[in-house]
Amino acid sequence: MNPRGITVDKHPAYPGAIEQLKGAGEPWRFARLRQCNFLNNIVEQDHRRVKRLVRPGLGFGGLHTTQRTLAGYEATAMMRRGQVRDIDRRDMRAQTIFIAALFQVSA
Repeated sequence: MNPRGITVDKHPAYPGAIEQLKGAGEPWRFARLRQCNFLNNIVEQDHRRVKRLVRPGLGFGGLHTTQRTLAGYEATAMMRRGQVRDIDRRDMRAQTIFIAALFQVSA
């Protein structure tokens, strides 16, 4: 699948990053980059929930903590959306077992 366009916000890092990925031969190398703050921006909509959870805190202690916390947010969101096979959205026991196995912690 090759999208016609990629919509991102106006962060200055996006054009360079997209050009690097296009040069690497990504499947969407012919897609047009569209930078707009509020034009049906899927990337921003998906990360709005993460921003809402992170903002009240005092930040992360380090890179390892950041990676683990964001991975937990994403795993929880995937289960909530029904994107994890064999785990129902309302099955808390299965979700707990999945998270424990994913992050090697005891439930």
